[in-house]
Amino acid sequence: MALFLDGPISSIEDLHGHDTQLLEVANIENIDVTRKLVHAQEEIAIDVAVMLEGVHSPSRIANVVVTPPLKLWHTYRALEMVYQDAFNSQLNDRYAGRRDRYHELAKQAHERVIQSGLGMAADPVSQAGSPAVHTATGGLPDGTYYVAMAWTNGAGEEGASSVPTKITVSGSSFDAQHGEAPANAKGWHVYVGSSPGAMLRQSVSAVGLGAVWQQPDAVVDGQLAGTGQVVGFVVAVPRVIWRG
Repeated sequence: MALFLDGPISSIEDLHGHDTQLLEVANIENIDVTRKLVHAQEEIAIDVAVMLEGVHSPSRIANVVVTPPLKLWHTYRALEMVYQDAFNSQLNDRYAGRRDRYHELAKQAHERVIQSGLGMAADPVSQAGSPAVHTATGGLPDGTYYVAMAWTNGAGEEGASSVPTKITVSGSSFDAQHGEAPANAKGWHVYVGSSPGAMLRQSVSAVGLGAVWQQPDAVVDGQLAGTGQVVGFVVAVPRVIWRG
């Protein structure tokens, strides 16, 4: 699972999965859904920070793992914001109905977060930036490859994989290098595939910091790229006043 601070918790595709008319409404009413996702996460970050203030634990928002209830909270809050804007633009009761529906769903998801607690990582590993990839000598089959990476911490836990870098090779191979490492990173893994959705781990053990990965002449059938750390422990949180 991704960390709260890795980036947007939910995507436009996630919102569309819950509301198939979303993109049409956003286009008609000129609503920037990406900005709504950001604003919703900013609001939730404030609420999560308040929750953590009441917890006798050194955990911070940087330790928070995105659990299914937390993701639903973000998804429904963003949808509520979209239809709030749509209603304010047209004063259309249909938009008001959807706004109110998503408000109630967001409230229910918030309650599930309270009931289940916040999932945490003891040693959070942030999502990696995309690796620098360059053509190198070798005999990898000609074609286009996608290359991603993920940091590991001292316990061998792996953070979320990076956005992949694309490279096309012909009569060659490639190497990959990481960018600036987070303070707690101890190594990194490499993922390669013929599409962004099918990248497989190539490094059997974590590659050392500062080392360059040289891709062998075949793509190894390793595990699929992951979305980040699993929940290490859960903290019970106090109730906070619900917005609205």
